Amino acid sequence: MAAPTTSVLAPTRPGAARRSRPPGYASQMAFVWTGLIPILAMFVVFAFLPIGVVLWLSLHRYNQLAPTAPFIGLNNFTFAFTKDPFFLGALGTTLKYAVVAVPLNLLFALPIALGLNAVPRLRAVFRSAFFLPTVASAVAVSLIWRYIYEPQTGWLNVALGAVGLLEHSWLSEPATALWAVMATAVWQDLGYNVLILLAGLQGIPDDFYDAAKTDGAGGWARFVGITLPLLGRTLLFVSVLTMISYLQQFTYVQVMTGGGPIHSTETMVLYVYSKAFSDMQLGYASAMSVVLMAIILLVTLAQFRFLRTRWEY
Repeated sequence: MAAPTTSVLAPTRPGAARRSRPPGYASQMAFVWTGLIPILAMFVVFAFLPIGVVLWLSLHRYNQLAPTAPFIGLNNFTFAFTKDPFFLGALGTTLKYAVVAVPLNLLFALPIALGLNAVPRLRAVFRSAFFLPTVASAVAVSLIWRYIYEPQTGWLNVALGAVGLLEHSWLSEPATALWAVMATAVWQDLGYNVLILLAGLQGIPDDFYDAAKTDGAGGWARFVGITLPLLGRTLLFVSVLTMISYLQQFTYVQVMTGGGPIHSTETMVLYVYSKAFSDMQLGYASAMSVVLMAIILLVTLAQFRFLRTRWEY
């Protein structure tokens, strides 16, 4: 009797068998190759590549008119923090501007958004009125406000003189110039934050407020216990964008004061601009840009850390 034969199957290596692809895989990959990869390539060219160029320039003594750009390592950064008083002054002005203007913007924007949310009639009209300055040119707004701040014929001094208050040279005095520029920026940017905060308020379900009213909670208790916690993500979004914008402040300062008087309104971006295109020190200007980029990154991460919300709905 013949012995039964047994077949020995060869062991298959892991992954040797071709995995079955889900339906629609080919169309998804076609979308990746034709849509996402070109966009990613453009993002690399217009975002990461300029950052790489700036980092390279910051390590060299680069002058647009010089034939060579010798490598100097971190000398540009050392000079900025140890031997350039105008850099430290511009850095301090920029931080002061952002630290004051961002809370000031939110301090006005949030009550306005709350008021618009509570007024069902003519809400679209008021919303458009507050948002209208945002779409105007920053240069045009700066020119208008520079006329308002004129010492002799400006509307502000005319109004102050009419009620017997002391008149000022708002843009010519170091004590008031930065505050005047800051007021202009807050006035124009206010409408954008109002619109975002209003959208966040309208996204909060009314059931929470109805339940709180049933429990006897007053207006302030509802605001602190419901509105602020559930508006946390919107407040974080608004504060981050506003902080980044104000740390890069340039247009209002350039048009209204030019950085004066006595460098009292000179911000980091304006100082970088003057060093790069007036003094032809592009390498040093790039080093200061790297410092500003690092500050913006650190401040943004700090905002995400301390303003993150723990509430969901």
